[in-house]
Amino acid sequence: MREALAGAEIKPPLVDLVANVTAAPVRDPAEIRNLLVAQVCGAVRWRESMGFMHKQGVDLFVEIGAGKVLSGLVKRTAEGARSLNVGIPTEVDSFNLTA
Repeated sequence: MREALAGAEIKPPLVDLVANVTAAPVRDPAEIRNLLVAQVCGAVRWRESMGFMHKQGVDLFVEIGAGKVLSGLVKRTAEGARSLNVGIPTEVDSFNLTA
């Protein structure tokens, strides 16, 4: 994974990225790259990541991909939060959070 990401351009995000391996915000591209490698090779802290974001005021989570497993887990992890599922490419293309 480290080799695959070595050539990938990672720009600083416009908002904090919450890393699943630390359940903490990160913006540094080099640190993001290292944490992506750690995420593939180790345990993730998904519940803690959702809890952190919810405590920071995030009340809407969007799951992108097939299935709705994570959307269901959000309901149990972040009480009162909403979750949306965008599952197929045409839904991704037409998704508009402001609509």
